[in-house]
Amino acid sequence: MNKISLINPNDTIERQNEKLLQIAQSLMRRVEQKNEQSGLAYQQFERAALLESEVRERTQDLEGALDLLQESNARLEIANDETERARSNLTQAIETINEGFALFEADEGLVLSNSRFCRDLIDIEGRLTPGLSFDAYVKLVSESSYLALPDDTSPALWAQQRLTKHREDHVVFNSRLKWDRWLQVSEHRTSRGGTVILQTDVTAIIRRERLERDKMRDAQAEILQATLDHLNQGVCIFDANQTLVGRNSKLDELFLLKPNQVVLGMNFTPLLEYLKDELVFEDNFDAAFIRDWANRPKHRAPIVFEVNHRRSQNLSVFCQEMPDQGFVISFTDVTAERSAARTLSEMNELLEQRVQTRTHELGLALAEAERANASKSRFVAAASHDLLQPLSAAKLFVSSLGEQIDTSEARSISEKAETALESVEQFISALLDISKLDAGKAVFDVQPVHLSQIFRPLRDELAPLAAQKGIDLRMVDSTMTIVSDPGYIRRIVQNLLSNAIRYTDKGRVLLGVRRVNGKACIEVWDTGRGIAKGDQETIFKEFERIAPDNSDTGLGLGLSVVERACKELGHKLKLVSETNKGSCFSITVPVYHEFPSRRTKAEQSATNQERPLSDKLFMLVACDDQIQKTITTAVEQQGATIIQAYTATEAISILGEIQLVPDSLLIDINLEQTGEGLSLYQDICAKFGQVSTTIFSAQISPEAISSCEQLGATLIAYPDQLGDITRQL
Repeated sequence: MNKISLINPNDTIERQNEKLLQIAQSLMRRVEQKNEQSGLAYQQFERAALLESEVRERTQDLEGALDLLQESNARLEIANDETERARSNLTQAIETINEGFALFEADEGLVLSNSRFCRDLIDIEGRLTPGLSFDAYVKLVSESSYLALPDDTSPALWAQQRLTKHREDHVVFNSRLKWDRWLQVSEHRTSRGGTVILQTDVTAIIRRERLERDKMRDAQAEILQATLDHLNQGVCIFDANQTLVGRNSKLDELFLLKPNQVVLGMNFTPLLEYLKDELVFEDNFDAAFIRDWANRPKHRAPIVFEVNHRRSQNLSVFCQEMPDQGFVISFTDVTAERSAARTLSEMNELLEQRVQTRTHELGLALAEAERANASKSRFVAAASHDLLQPLSAAKLFVSSLGEQIDTSEARSISEKAETALESVEQFISALLDISKLDAGKAVFDVQPVHLSQIFRPLRDELAPLAAQKGIDLRMVDSTMTIVSDPGYIRRIVQNLLSNAIRYTDKGRVLLGVRRVNGKACIEVWDTGRGIAKGDQETIFKEFERIAPDNSDTGLGLGLSVVERACKELGHKLKLVSETNKGSCFSITVPVYHEFPSRRTKAEQSATNQERPLSDKLFMLVACDDQIQKTITTAVEQQGATIIQAYTATEAISILGEIQLVPDSLLIDINLEQTGEGLSLYQDICAKFGQVSTTIFSAQISPEAISSCEQLGATLIAYPDQLGDITRQL
């Protein structure tokens, strides 16, 4: 059933409101006239009133929507005006610039361009329309009759190369047009993926550069010619067609050429024909060989040869190819050099004859000297051996006589006589050792030797002598076993210790051993007088002593025996000394390595207990050599391996190179500056993690104690607590 509406929906809002008002008034009149029909009429009235309220609300909503629509239309019109104005401004802007301008969208379609874009390519100018693809644009340009392509480039190849450049974000290149015109094309990518192309006419710039280049080439040609004329060689330059394009005046001087006899533009062949009559070739070189070399199209190897000119002049000829397939030939007058060489050769022959004669004479003299030296050595050895027997007997007689003397004065004389005989015996024994070593007759019994068996007896033997002079004699005992001759190694160490005590007036003497590169380094340190640089080689000669005093009973043979014995045994002897500060003599000897299978577990356990730091790696950082030596000796005696560094930078570098973290660090708190040791400890821990560290210092300050406590490092006083280092490790 269709509903009947009192309001026509097609009417305007005003017309609908007018009808509703009329209906409402009509209903009100009917209600006033028919009060008796209150039930149905009243309900209709209520519905009419409700309908009027809804119509009013709808009318208000429609009016608001209409206002919004009108406002939006106004804004859209303003935006369209602004867009059109911006587009007009952009068009005017690109028209005002002097370059050709074009913009392609990200999809490679042409958006807009100005009238100068491709203006010089008249046959395609009108075909550049919006929407044209970039590939089509490149194809049009490549096929333009106004584009001057190189001879070896086709339009298709040019288009392919152009599209290859287009893949880059920024491109700048020059294109040549007909009638010697040039365009510089620059291509840039926009932030949205589009492409902007600028075309600039650079014809004037290129022509100006070409003119300047020609001027520069002319100036360089003048400079080149001036340079050629100042050369001491005759030079001629030929192009790829073997045409003479350059020469200098020295060529005329060497060959005595007449004016205009050799001119630019002349071919190489006639010139060679003229010169071959003037020259005498040597070795395998001749005019035909030179002609064949010049006729090669390329890859000519440089050649050097000599010729004689007019029988009295030597010329060195050098021929070399140039990058443009031409070649250059230079002639150098070497007459004086060859004459000097001949003179030198004659002098050398004369000198060689003299040297041979002198060598023969020296050989005879050397043989005579060797015979005399051998005879001397045999005599000294025989005499020393024969003298030792009566000296020993005399010592026994004097010793027996001393036991029978009652008076103190006579006993003192007897003791002095016995001491004198002992000195003579020592002197003769040293002479005997030297003679045996010089004669090569010394017999060595090389075997494993325990250093403790050498150090302990020497300490007991030399301690009274050191105590008599008020010298502190220290020996760091060692369980190390070396390979050497027991008698000679004891004699070597004894001589070094005796010398150290003899030439040390106060202070101390230290004997110790440490491992260096898998070998044992026996070192004797003293705080004595020291040895000057110029005397450090002299002291190893026989009967040489540096500034002896009246109390010095030495004869200058001890170090000579040490030097010869070390040389024969293959032990490296080294001396480090400084005047008034002391000396260090060191001997490097091999270490005896036992096979593990030969040792019982009990022996291995005992060794490990004696060397509590075996297989441990330590790093010592100190800038003082004496501190380095002392601490290294103390730690290595416990079986540890120690790495030495003198600065913080060197320590960091060493750890970085070996890629190992030491088991413990020993750091001087003051390296090159105050507190640098603490900074080094922090740097190592930051880079390699926490490492057990002992900081030592000659002076302990409250600040140092506080800093070490905060960092978790142990602080000790050096050298008072030196013994605590190994115990704390």
